[in-house]
Amino acid sequence: MIFGQDRDELRKMYADAWQKHCDKQLLTPLEAQIAQVIDDHPEYHDAINGDLERDFSVEGGQTNPFLHMGLHLGIREQVATNRPAGIATLFNELANRIGSQHDAEHRMVDCLAETLWEAQNKNAPPDEAAYLERLRRL
Repeated sequence: MIFGQDRDELRKMYADAWQKHCDKQLLTPLEAQIAQVIDDHPEYHDAINGDLERDFSVEGGQTNPFLHMGLHLGIREQVATNRPAGIATLFNELANRIGSQHDAEHRMVDCLAETLWEAQNKNAPPDEAAYLERLRRL
């Protein structure tokens, strides 16, 4: 597993990758991916540079920037490996249609989050067929 289960470790990984990027230090491939996602989300820079223990309340209308950026990383990994099969084509078609890879990822993030939420609630693996169908409807 690339990422552990510990929220604090994950958040520190984001902060460390971003700091190394800002300091123009050599990054590992994973750190470069993380830094790119952070760079794509300037609205989250304060969260990366701030209190890493902060909670983000959905009930309070807050988006968890770490979860959001993690979903972007997940989408990028899926597209790079074409897993589930066919996702790379769906991504490219969507990005071409709307004119932005980042905006395509944003639309896909919602589908991924919904699929993961359903799997967690069912205590089952994610339903790849349902996920791909959600993506086709975008």
